[in-house]
Amino acid sequence: MTDSLTVRDNRTGQEYDVPIADGAIKAADLGKIKADEDSPGLAIYDPGFVNTASCRSSVTYIDGEKGILEYRGYPIEQLAEKSSFLEVAYLLVHGELPSQTQHEQWVHDITFHTFVHENVKTFMQGFRYDAHPMGMLMAGTGALSTFYPDARNINDHDVRYLQIIRMIAKMPTLGAWAFRHAQGKPYVYPDNELSYTENFLAMLFKMSEQKYNADERLVKALDVLFILHADHEQNCSANAVRSSQVDPYSAVAAGIGALYGPLHGGANESVLRMLRRIGTKDNIPDFINGVKNGDERLMGFGHRVYKNYDPRARIIKKAAEDVFEVTGTNPLLDIALELEKIALEDEYFVSRKLYPNVDFYSGLIYEAFQFPPEMFTVLFAIGRTPGWLAQWLELVQDKEQKIARPKQIYTGDRELTFTPASERWA
Repeated sequence: MTDSLTVRDNRTGQEYDVPIADGAIKAADLGKIKADEDSPGLAIYDPGFVNTASCRSSVTYIDGEKGILEYRGYPIEQLAEKSSFLEVAYLLVHGELPSQTQHEQWVHDITFHTFVHENVKTFMQGFRYDAHPMGMLMAGTGALSTFYPDARNINDHDVRYLQIIRMIAKMPTLGAWAFRHAQGKPYVYPDNELSYTENFLAMLFKMSEQKYNADERLVKALDVLFILHADHEQNCSANAVRSSQVDPYSAVAAGIGALYGPLHGGANESVLRMLRRIGTKDNIPDFINGVKNGDERLMGFGHRVYKNYDPRARIIKKAAEDVFEVTGTNPLLDIALELEKIALEDEYFVSRKLYPNVDFYSGLIYEAFQFPPEMFTVLFAIGRTPGWLAQWLELVQDKEQKIARPKQIYTGDRELTFTPASERWA
C-alpha cells in the first residue's frame, strides 16, 4: 500500500498500515490500535482542532502559507472588486455563479422576504434598553424557528431553499433593529426599492426624511466588508453551525453565539481599544518594546490560519480609504499605518509571521460609519450568514457526517463510594 502511513506501536511491537486519502488519515483507523483487547483504541488529543479535519467541503479554500482565500474556487480579490454581496451569497449557497435570470430571481426573493412578523418586533422590544445587540440578534434569529416550523423539514429541497432566502433576507432587519433598540429610536421597516446593503443602512440611520440616500462609496465599502466576511472555512462559528442537523435558524443562532466571543468575532473591537490606548504615533516605540517584552499584545496581527498577509486585509485597507473620503480620516488610522509598517519590516514580527489580519482595519471602518463597538460583531454575523448556510447545507446533504461528538481524556476521580448526606453532615 503506497498511500499509507505505517505506525509501529512500541507498547506491543505491532505495526499498522493506515490508509492516506486527500492528505489525511481517518481517526477511526487509529482507533483500531490497542495495547490489548480490553483497552480503548488510540485517540487523537487535539485541543482546538489545530490539525483535525471534521468534514469534506467545497465551499471555501484557504492556503494560509500563501495568503490565498477562494470562495468556490474564485479568488476573494476578484469577488470583492467585481461582484456584489448577494451574488457572492448565491455562489456560496448554490456552488456556482448565477445567470442573469437566476440572479434577478435571487435578489427579488431576498428583497421581498426582508420583513419579519410583527411579533418579532414585539419580542425585540421586550429587551432591556442596554441589551447587547449580539444577544438580541442571537435570540431573534433563534426565535424565527418558531415562526417557521416547516423549517424542521431539512430533507425537503424547496423548504431548505425558502429558509435560506428568509435567513439572508431577515438578518439585516434584525441587526438594524438591535442597533436602533440600543439608541431608543423607533424601528425602521425595510424598503424594497433599495439594494440589500442600501436597505440595511436605511434601517440603521433613517430618521424623519422621506427617503434615505446613502453615499454610494459607503454602500460599496460595506458590501465589500460583507463579502470578505461571507465565509472562512471551518472556523469556530461554522463548526457550531455544523454541529447537528437542526433547522437553519437554530443552527445560525448557534453560529452567532460562537461568533459573540472575543476570540472569534470581537477581535476588531480589541484593535480599536489598542489604538486608543497608544494615543499618538510618538507612543508607538514604547508600545512595540512592550510587545517584544511580553507586556503588551499587538491586536489585529497574526491569524490561526494565515502565516502570510491576510488577503482580506489588503482589500479592507483600500475600502477604508474610500470610506474616509466620505467621513473624514480617523486619527487612529495614522497609528494603524505606522504599526503595520513596523510589523512588516521588524525582524521580530516578520520571523513570527505576524501580518495584519482582517480585523486590523475593519474596526476603523465601522467606527467611521458611527457604529458603536458592540455592533461590530453584528455586522460580521450579517456578512457571515450565507457562509453559515452553505456549511449547513453541506452538513445536511453529506452522508458521511455524524453528529459532532468529540472524545475526551478523562482526568477526574473514579469509583468513589457515595456517603449519604445524613452521614456526611453529621
